[in-house]
Amino acid sequence: MRRLIALLLLCCLAPFAHAQADAPLLQDVLTELGRHAAVRADFTQTRSNPALDKPQVSEGRLLFVLGHGMLWQTVSPYQETLALTGSRTARIDADGTAQPMRSERGVSQVSQMLQGMLGGKMDEALRQFRVEANGTPAQWTLRFVPKQERVAHVLDSISLEGNDYLQGITIAMQDGSRTEIRFAHTRDAGATDALEKHALGLP
Repeated sequence: MRRLIALLLLCCLAPFAHAQADAPLLQDVLTELGRHAAVRADFTQTRSNPALDKPQVSEGRLLFVLGHGMLWQTVSPYQETLALTGSRTARIDADGTAQPMRSERGVSQVSQMLQGMLGGKMDEALRQFRVEANGTPAQWTLRFVPKQERVAHVLDSISLEGNDYLQGITIAMQDGSRTEIRFAHTRDAGATDALEKHALGLP
């Protein structure tokens, strides 16, 4: 759980970064991401560490609904569903019951900034990263380097790539560990089921 929350925090901070020279491409990318009111995707998360014999791999599904929040559902090698709605994060049981998460530091920031990223907004953390933008709006890569020394001491960089949708995230840490998230089958969300509506407060 702590690894997932920390990972989400890193991921959601990145797309709000700003660099004057790359502002047109960055704005185009965020505008395109913000055009999708509801999105589904499958994800594969691979975490490698010099201290581990082999990478740790997990798989799952993501649902994002603009203005309501997101569900991050891990299905393998364990099952867990997190609902991030506004400033709240909860674990969703199999029967749809939400268990608020109060012990994880930074959960509120995770929820708000990640939802902002997927909504195409860039007004949450403009001072936190330097950004290198390459490519075109049709196929782009963004690399983020933290400005704050205390963050840079732990985090080396975050790289994102995509087209109309976010395709992948790579997080490189100073200790040599690395996390890669690849998104597949990204599409407009379509209809939501009863559990999803209940978890995200949809009508």
